[in-house]
Amino acid sequence: MTQLQIPMEPVQGTVSAAAGEAAKADGMARAEAATPIDWATACQNGIREMARRGLPFQAADLIREGLVDEPDRPAMWGPQFGIAARAGVIEHAGVVASARSTVHRSLCRQWIGTAAYRKAAA
Repeated sequence: MTQLQIPMEPVQGTVSAAAGEAAKADGMARAEAATPIDWATACQNGIREMARRGLPFQAADLIREGLVDEPDRPAMWGPQFGIAARAGVIEHAGVVASARSTVHRSLCRQWIGTAAYRKAAA
């Protein structure tokens, strides 16, 4: 029996930040297109409400606060936070363990309302 040998250098073409970003963009676009409009609208409204509060939050907080129901598919969250971030409503505020029991405390992004959004919404 021979021992498995793992190369010290990655195989050319297997590690590519550009390919990773392209795959992420494709996946996010497909998830956004498959998201029901009513859930997306409720999610955006919930994100805006949490952003106005000026405290860090994650997806679980929107559910806990009764602002949106658990989505049919977890992939529906990412595009909604991305839309809000690109619109200047929220910004990344670290990575924390998820409070959602469905994801077993895996790491997730934490968000906070931008100063500009909080000022405009006041």
